[in-house]
Amino acid sequence: MGWRDMISFCPTPNFRNMFQGRQDEAELRCGHTIKSHGAELARNHKHDWLILLLLLVIEIILNIIHPFYRFVGKDTMTDLKYPMKDNTVPMWAVPLYAVLLPIAIFLLFYIRRKDVYDLHHGILGLLFAVLITAILTDAIKDAVGRPRPDFFWRCFPDGKDEYDRWGNVVCHGKESDIKEGHKSFPSGHTSWSFAGLGFLSLYLSGKMKAFDRSGHVAKLCIVFLPILSACLVGVSRVDDYWHHWQDVFAGGVLGLVVATFCYLQFFPPPYHTEGWGPYAYFRALEQINNSNSQPVNVVGMAVQVVNQPNSNVDDQILSSTYDAMESGKT
Repeated sequence: MGWRDMISFCPTPNFRNMFQGRQDEAELRCGHTIKSHGAELARNHKHDWLILLLLLVIEIILNIIHPFYRFVGKDTMTDLKYPMKDNTVPMWAVPLYAVLLPIAIFLLFYIRRKDVYDLHHGILGLLFAVLITAILTDAIKDAVGRPRPDFFWRCFPDGKDEYDRWGNVVCHGKESDIKEGHKSFPSGHTSWSFAGLGFLSLYLSGKMKAFDRSGHVAKLCIVFLPILSACLVGVSRVDDYWHHWQDVFAGGVLGLVVATFCYLQFFPPPYHTEGWGPYAYFRALEQINNSNSQPVNVVGMAVQVVNQPNSNVDDQILSSTYDAMESGKT
């Protein structure tokens, strides 16, 4: 077995088929493209897209409201005096690698296979995974209100701490910094990363047939690459002192679990024999096969034609046919 076969997306002897699948799978084409069935597919899932818009509105509201301002006393400041740093991974970059990058890969597979179900359900499942994760993350952030490791310098930018008669902090820093300082648990960067890149990892493992028991361990390098990237994002959140390690761990588990649930709504498990395609693709293929295999009632059609009052059947042909049947020639 050559190295080119080991790194192909599917166990075929041709590296060119890495985005297409095995030869028998390539023949299972139902011919449903964006042009032919895209609008119909979107209409069938219009309620899903409306729910996505609702989730987006909820996410915006969760970012506007103030989190719970948890009690922070002088004794608890020991672990909250880390310096304020810029983000190694800026917030604007998260949608690029967690949403747009997977969608670009989905488009590459669509160009290769022309399967509108795979493209539509891949994008829909990804967006659901990311938005559900974002809502759960920000809802927990607002409810918990855990201070970030750099909370001291957000609260007292001049280094002069002040407390009320109950021992709680009296912050005199920027309101936006204080608000953001109470959103440590769980890590949003990490949960978003594991939701988007975790979904991509499941998608690639299904397309590559990574668990087909053929022993091509090299496929796992591609499968684990998105997960590794998400892990590095989580590590950067601790290194930048924006999160405690518990925040990152919880965010990673949350994002990966939601991504798995959303993926399995549209695709079989990656270890399944049909894990390379969405459920809707095989249903459409089954409908086509059933319609092509339906028996034709020739006798019924003949009776219908004969009984038509305006039939164009020639009387001489019918007469000769009846004569032949009476004589036993047919």
